[in-house]
Amino acid sequence: MQQTLNSRRSFIAAAGLFFATTALKAAPKDFSGSGVRYGMAIDLTRCVGCQSCTMSCMLENDVQPGAFRTIVSEYEAKDKSGKMAVIASLPRLCNHCNKPACIDVCPTGASYQRSNGIVKIDTKECIGCALCVEACPYHARYLSLHTYKADKCTFCDHRLRVGLQPACVESCVGGSRIIGDLNDPNSNIRKFLATHETMVIDSPKNTNPQVFYHGVSEILAKNDKKLELDNGYKKVISWSEEIAQ
Repeated sequence: MQQTLNSRRSFIAAAGLFFATTALKAAPKDFSGSGVRYGMAIDLTRCVGCQSCTMSCMLENDVQPGAFRTIVSEYEAKDKSGKMAVIASLPRLCNHCNKPACIDVCPTGASYQRSNGIVKIDTKECIGCALCVEACPYHARYLSLHTYKADKCTFCDHRLRVGLQPACVESCVGGSRIIGDLNDPNSNIRKFLATHETMVIDSPKNTNPQVFYHGVSEILAKNDKKLELDNGYKKVISWSEEIAQ
């Protein structure tokens, strides 16, 4: 048992550093489904990087230290002369994709998607194999040291069901996050998407993410590999190659 726990801890430590081929691309604007389909828009012109979303999420969902369901990652971009060009912020969370890469790899069916688009984990069925953690191109899942089960953002589904906003939306001091029904043209999120240019984080897995970003830094939007980027590990990388904390 102890060996199993140690191997899982080793996996979690290794999982903190992933390499991916994600890149930002223009978001689609065609929403034609039926029933409620939740999505989130994040206005980066209003995000101040205060991490209130991260902290409120941790308190609401009992997230272990060192892990996250949502977080605001910051990337320091420098030009070739070594002068700082910009600090680029990118809030991250589960994208509740239309085609989640995490579901197909789950051997027990613990990872599933509700009819409203929210991707969830049945902890009774989860065996802690972490295949879904590895499959997610957005590094939005982790293996909980509390339960040894996979965990992730659920858009605070338990709060939505009783008419409340997700903890990250409610606590955002800049009011940068909007959650709502993508299939309702009169919802706040649809009105926002109709009047603002947005981008999504694309991946080779064609997951069709449903988290939309407005006001993305030009550095991140262009994914310009001519610039040196330092995300806190103190080494030169392209942000698209490594976006895990």
